[in-house]
Amino acid sequence: MSSTAMSWSTAWRIARRDLNARFRGLRLLLVCLFLGTGALAAIGSLTAAIERELEANGRQFLGGDLQVELWQRSLNEEERAALAEYGDVSAGTRMQAMARFADQAAPIELKAVDESYPLFGTLTLEDGRTVGPPDGNEAWLSQGAADRLGVKLGDTILIGTAQLQVGGFIADEPDRLGEGFQLGPTIIVSEDLPQRAGLIAPGSMYQSKTRVKFSGNRDPEAVQDSLKARFPDAGFDIDTADRAAPGTDRFVDRMGEFLTLVGLAALVIAGIGIGGGVTSYLDARRQGIATLKILGATSGDIARIYALQIVAAALVGSLAGIAAGIAIVPLLAQALDGLLPVSAGFVVDPPALLLALAYGLLVALVFAAPPLLRARNFPAMALMRARVTPLARDRAELLVVGSGLAAIVALSLLTADQPMLSGGFLLGAAVLLGFLALLGFAIRKLAAVLPRPRSPIARNALANLHRPGSSTGALVTALGFGLSAFVLLAAVQSAIDGNIAKRVPERAPDYFVLDIPRERVTEFETLVQQADPKANWRTVPALRGSVLAFGPEGSMTRTADLAEIPDGAWALRGERGLTYADDVPQGNTITKGKWWGPFYSGEPQVSIDEDFANAAGLEIGDMLTFGILGVEKQARITSFRRIDWESMGFNYVFVLNSNALQDVPHNLAATIELPAGTPTGPLLQALVRAFPSASVIEVGGVLSQARTILEQVGLATLAAASVAVLAGLAVLLGAIAAARAARTYDTVVLRVLGADRRQILVMQLIEYAILAGALALVALAVGSFAGWLVVTQLFEFDWLPDWSQILAVLGLGLGVVLAFALGASLPLLRAKPAQALRAL
Repeated sequence: MSSTAMSWSTAWRIARRDLNARFRGLRLLLVCLFLGTGALAAIGSLTAAIERELEANGRQFLGGDLQVELWQRSLNEEERAALAEYGDVSAGTRMQAMARFADQAAPIELKAVDESYPLFGTLTLEDGRTVGPPDGNEAWLSQGAADRLGVKLGDTILIGTAQLQVGGFIADEPDRLGEGFQLGPTIIVSEDLPQRAGLIAPGSMYQSKTRVKFSGNRDPEAVQDSLKARFPDAGFDIDTADRAAPGTDRFVDRMGEFLTLVGLAALVIAGIGIGGGVTSYLDARRQGIATLKILGATSGDIARIYALQIVAAALVGSLAGIAAGIAIVPLLAQALDGLLPVSAGFVVDPPALLLALAYGLLVALVFAAPPLLRARNFPAMALMRARVTPLARDRAELLVVGSGLAAIVALSLLTADQPMLSGGFLLGAAVLLGFLALLGFAIRKLAAVLPRPRSPIARNALANLHRPGSSTGALVTALGFGLSAFVLLAAVQSAIDGNIAKRVPERAPDYFVLDIPRERVTEFETLVQQADPKANWRTVPALRGSVLAFGPEGSMTRTADLAEIPDGAWALRGERGLTYADDVPQGNTITKGKWWGPFYSGEPQVSIDEDFANAAGLEIGDMLTFGILGVEKQARITSFRRIDWESMGFNYVFVLNSNALQDVPHNLAATIELPAGTPTGPLLQALVRAFPSASVIEVGGVLSQARTILEQVGLATLAAASVAVLAGLAVLLGAIAAARAARTYDTVVLRVLGADRRQILVMQLIEYAILAGALALVALAVGSFAGWLVVTQLFEFDWLPDWSQILAVLGLGLGVVLAFALGASLPLLRAKPAQALRAL
C-alpha cells in the first residue's frame, strides 16, 4: 500500500469485507446499544405521547379552561357573576351517594350537571347518542354502576328519595380524568337532583364544581390570580387546563424522572460494555491490523477502517433498539392503563427517537475510542505480541473520551426536563465508575502482596487477579454495575410491595358511612347493634374548611398572600377535613403541648399534625383562622400530634375542641367493623333504607382499587428497571467472554504443563468467587442507596424493603456470575494447544 492516506470509500470497502454479516465479535456492542437506545426511545416516546395528550385535551379533561371547587356550598351570585365575566359557565355538584335497585344497593359518585355541560368534548352513550345532562327523571349510568346494580335500560333506580329511570349507559365521559379518584362508579343526573332527593342539607358533605370556557384568549394563570385576589377568603380551589389532572401530572413527572434515570443507567452500563466489547474485537483482529500496517496503512487508515465498522454496528444496534422502543410503548401504556392518558397503539416521536440515536452513537464512539487509539498508534510488531505484551494506553484517550463525555453530559442536561436530577445521576455514575476503578486497582495490588497459597490451583487463581494483561479492572466494573442492578431491582420492587402491604391493609373497617344526621345517631347505632352485637363502630363530626390565615397572633400570614405553598404544608391548599373531639383521637399521639380535656369550654383551641406544623413553621400558641361555610373561625394551637396515616380510620390534620364548632351545621361520619363471618349485606340494606341521604362506602372495593393502582406502579417500575438489569447482564457476559479470550494462551500453557479440566474450572471459579464476594457488599450498598432514592425521593413512598428478598436476589446474582464464569470456561477446555500456540 502507499503511505498516502486511503480514501473513505477504500476504507469502507476494506471494513465491509472484514465485517462479519452476523457482526461476530461486535455482538456485545449491538446488545448494549440495543438496550440503551431502546430504553431511551420508549421513555421519550411514552412521555411525549402523555404530554401531547394532556396538552391537546387538557380543557376536555378538566371540563373547562378553569375550574373552581368548593366544599359544602355553591358559588354565590357575586362569585358566579365574576366567573361569567370570563366566558361561558357550567356548574355542578359531586358527592357520594347510594343507588338502589330491587334488593341491590351500591355506593356511587353522583355527578349533577347543568344544561351547559359539557363545555368541552362530548358525552357519548353506549347506543351512540351524543347527549348533555339527563332530564329530571333520568340518569346516565357508567358500566360499573350498571353492573353493581344489575340494571338494564328503562329500569327504575332510587337515589336518596328520588326515583330515576335508567336512560342510557355512558360510553365516553369527556372529563373523567379530571374528576380524580372515586369511591364508586359514576351516575350522571340533572343539576337539581341532589336537592330534590334530599341529599343536600346544612352540613351535608358535597363538592361544587364550576367551570369556565373562556371567551377570547385569556391567560388562565392571570385569571386564577385575579379571582384569588378578588375573593381571598372564599376558599376557592382553582385548577386550570394546563394542570387538568394534578394527580396524573404528578405521577407522570415522578415516573418520567424514574424512567430518565433508567435510561441514563442503561447508557452508562452500555458504555462499559461497548468499551470491553470493542477491546475484545480489536484484540481478535490484531494480526489483521498488524498486516495492514506492514503493508503501508497509516494510523489514520486503521482508525478509519475500524471506526467505520464500529459506526455500522452502532447504527444497526441503535436502530434496532429504536424499533424495539417504539414496539414496547403500547405494552407500557397497557400496563399503566387507567393511570395515564395515553392512546393505545404505536407512538412515533421524531425528537425522542433522534435523541436516542444521538445518545447511542455518541456513547458507542466515546467508549470505543480508547481501544481504537491504542491500536492505531502501536507498532506492528507490538500488535503481534499483544497477547503477552498488552497495548499501552494512548495519551490522546483522555482528551477524546473527556470531550465525548462532556458532549453526552451537555446533551443530557440540555434535553432533560429535570437537569439537576440528570446531572446528579451522571455525577453519581462517574463517582461510582471511579470508585470501581480504584477498587479494581486495589484488588490487583492486594492480590500481588498476599501470601501465596499452598494449593497450586488457588495460587494460579490469585495470580490471575494481578498478572500483566489481567481483566480484573474490567471485571470489577462489570460485576459492580451488574450486581448493583440486581440489588436495585429487588429493593425497589420489595419496597413497593411493602407499601402495598402497609397502605392497603388486609383488615380494615367494613364500611365508611358519610352524612349521618347528628340527631339520628342513636338510630344508627341501634341498626349496627342489631346486625351484630359484637360490631365495632366509631362516629366523628365531619366538616370542611380552609385555612385563611396562620401564624403568631397579631402578625398572621394570609394564605391567599403566599406566592407558593411550602413543601409539606399541603393542608393550606383548598378546603380540608375538620372535626372536633373531647379526647385524643384513636391512632394519634400528642408530641408537644397539652390536650384540652372533655370539659373544656374556653377559648377555641386546635391540635394539628406535627409534620404540617413543621412545614408551615407553626409553634404552640400560634393562631389559625378557618373559613367554614363563609364564616371565619379562629383557634389557638395548643398541641401537635403524630398521626398514624396508614390506619384505615378517620385522620384529621386539624382537630378542634367541641365548643369551637358546635354551632356550625354538620353531620357525622362513621366506620363500622363487623366480626369475621358476619354477613354485610343485611346491614347495608338496613342503612340504605333508614338513611337514604347517607353514603355507605364498602371499604373492600376501595382497597382493591388502591391495591391495583400500586401494583400497576410496581409493574411499570419492574419493567423499566429490568432494562438496567439486562444491560448489566450483557456487560457481565461481555466482560467474562473478553477475559476468556485473553486467557486462552494461559490455559493451553497450563494444559501442556499437565493441568486437567477440573483444575482449570476450579481455578476459574475461585477467581470469580473472590471478585464477586468482594463486590457483594459494594453492590448491596450502592443498589440499596439507589433504590432508596427512587422509592423515597421520586415516588415519595415509605422505605420498606424486604431485606431477605434483597439478599436472596443478590445471592441469585452471585450464582449467575459463577454460572456465567463456568460457562465461559468450557470453551477454554476445548482449545487445542498446538493451534492456540501457533496463533500467538
